[in-house]
Amino acid sequence: MLDRSSGLILSLAVLAAVLGGGLAQYRRHHAPPPAALAAPVQTAMVGKPLPALELADLDGRMHALDAYRSRRLLINFWASWCGPCLQEMPALDDAQRKFADQGVIVLGIAMDRADHVRAFLADKPVSYPILLGRLDPPSTSLQLGDEAEILPFSVLIDADGRIIATHAGVLSADLLAQWLTPDQGTP
Repeated sequence: MLDRSSGLILSLAVLAAVLGGGLAQYRRHHAPPPAALAAPVQTAMVGKPLPALELADLDGRMHALDAYRSRRLLINFWASWCGPCLQEMPALDDAQRKFADQGVIVLGIAMDRADHVRAFLADKPVSYPILLGRLDPPSTSLQLGDEAEILPFSVLIDADGRIIATHAGVLSADLLAQWLTPDQGTP
């Protein structure tokens, strides 16, 4: 049996372990998001040409990203399980409608399984094209500068096919308008 002082020490040790574990759990679930989630990020890809990539659409047809050359292109990486991605999609859809006649195109690249994407889009369709990103390393988003592989992640391409900006996290309405207004120049 434990004497009184040994029991007190053991009780304090158990209490410290419980409180320490709870604090670690709280910090893990309530930590503020990294700054990269709220602001444009510079990646090694900015200023470089868009990589030559071909991706499948939901019907399995292949599409070269080069086909969008001569237009301002906003590529948005998303997934059906990503809450912030889904929050951003209505604004992207509105932007596609608003800027399409100015030669701008929004292109969604789903970093997800085709069946999940189909099910999501059947319920909430968008007016812009959706392609399926490659999940195998190096993923499509990583190839376009998403070094932390954070979703949503957006890449702005100029009409000459050069990457002019990237952004991790949800695009604000102001930044989205700035990016898609062709006469704005480089953001």
